[in-house]
Amino acid sequence: MPPADTGASVTDRAAASPQSSTDSSSSAAPTDPESDKLRPGGPGYRRMSFALFAAGVATFALLYSTQALLPAISADLDVAPDQASWTVSAATFGLALGVIPLSALSERFGRRTMMTASLTVAAMIALLVPFAPSLGTLIALRAVQGVALAGLPASAMAFLAEEVRAKALVAAIGLFVAGNSIGGMSGRILTGWVAQAWGWRVALGAVGALAVVCAVAFRLLVPRARHFVPRAVGPRTLARTLGGHLADPLLRRLYAIGALFMTVFGAVYTVIGYRLVSEPFNLPQGIVGSIFVIYLVGTVSSAAAGTLVGRMGRRGALYLAVGTTAAGLLLTLSSSIGAVLAGLVLITAGFFAGHAVASSSVSRTAKTARAQASALYQCAYYIGSSLGGALGAAAFHAAGWSGTVLLGLAAMAGAVGITLYATRKAVVERRLLSLAKAA
Repeated sequence: MPPADTGASVTDRAAASPQSSTDSSSSAAPTDPESDKLRPGGPGYRRMSFALFAAGVATFALLYSTQALLPAISADLDVAPDQASWTVSAATFGLALGVIPLSALSERFGRRTMMTASLTVAAMIALLVPFAPSLGTLIALRAVQGVALAGLPASAMAFLAEEVRAKALVAAIGLFVAGNSIGGMSGRILTGWVAQAWGWRVALGAVGALAVVCAVAFRLLVPRARHFVPRAVGPRTLARTLGGHLADPLLRRLYAIGALFMTVFGAVYTVIGYRLVSEPFNLPQGIVGSIFVIYLVGTVSSAAAGTLVGRMGRRGALYLAVGTTAAGLLLTLSSSIGAVLAGLVLITAGFFAGHAVASSSVSRTAKTARAQASALYQCAYYIGSSLGGALGAAAFHAAGWSGTVLLGLAAMAGAVGITLYATRKAVVERRLLSLAKAA
């Protein structure tokens, strides 16, 4: 039985029978493979952008919904902070666990179908989470919610790569990442304010309601897929596909860059609260929680990633993102609260720009099985988040905030090294091509 959003890509129609696409409106493929794809200003592009933005908001709002509520959860359920923190870790671990198998299912049932199902299931679970009678039940629900959410990120990247013109891809994915930043902010700040007035359970219910609204908006706005070719993906096929992506040196570099950027981001935002409640700042916990409004900077920088790539190229945009992040890390060493906040702004802007460039480059580089290519990026991304949080906390315990900054600078040095290697390789390849043409 064909999936609901079946369609055939222009490049695949030539090799497929005319009956292989249920969405094809003519038997002849256009001369230009990009001619019927979505483009800025064209029909469907704005609806697609708003739909993916809503999906991004819901994904990160749900994924990190308990992070700002951990003290309240600990007090209400009488559990230690390290136990309560599993309400966050279970969701991110579930996402990392489910992203590859669910991306494989999207190859069979379609990106649009998978994204709709993932968002719907995750939102429905969010409405159950506030009624969890115990910490164990809460953690279990959060883990299942993370697995449900896993079907959305990789499928979204693949959907955009298939449906949007190549020149507009970075900008389109940047808008999706911008939705992530809004969701990440609301999942922390807004829940904190609601919990202060009505308790953590009502706060989680509010996030669930927001997710339902986003799921409905996504389903109403997202356009039908016109360039998707369904195919079954068995375990052996999946293993070969993943192996093929990991054998691609460019994809490996992009996965590493995504993990390194997230290592910095995870380390900084895991530890910064400890720094700000201590000397010389001594800020109250409520004010410290409100620093997540800085996520709005990520909305701007990720949405602007397409413009950066257009002007500077992919590697140039990555250099700028690394430099911005590193400058922000150094600024946070200051004992001035203004300098620290300015540093956090730069770190956030650099991270979201680098993430948008790297993730969109994965979708553009992978010519087949894009969902699995994006799924591997998501795995690397969340591994980086986990490592950043753990290593950042360990560095802070051993050497204070300067230890966390040193870890971040080391990660950015790694990203620069990878990008420099790619730049050098590209220069050598261009020279060889010029020599070949001359000969």
